[in-house]
Amino acid sequence: MRTAVERRKATFLRGHRAEWIALLFLVAKGYRPLARRYAAAGGEIDLIMTRGDTIAFVEVKARGIMDDALAAISATKRQRFSRAARAWLSRYPHAQSKTWRADAVFIAPKRWPQHIVSAFELEIT
Repeated sequence: MRTAVERRKATFLRGHRAEWIALLFLVAKGYRPLARRYAAAGGEIDLIMTRGDTIAFVEVKARGIMDDALAAISATKRQRFSRAARAWLSRYPHAQSKTWRADAVFIAPKRWPQHIVSAFELEIT
């Protein structure tokens, strides 16, 4: 049986690997990375990507079953995510003229990553 420390380490490594998969997947779709693992204001954004005039703040979720990944973004997570997005936008004034959205990439074993555009509403105002 694995200890709590071993389980936390395995979860961390699975999340780290999922972020890399999501990053490569989005780059293949024509996105460019602006930031990775951005943390501020009590929240974290896994990836900040751009394509054209759009900035996508991306939440990456890795689960054993795709449906579990889809249900994993709670209201609390969305609020913290939005706070971090507001902090990032305040630090980069050039981004004010762009379109912003909150995307999600879901990762599950033996499945292609699933990219959901505008997966949830950003609470920016």
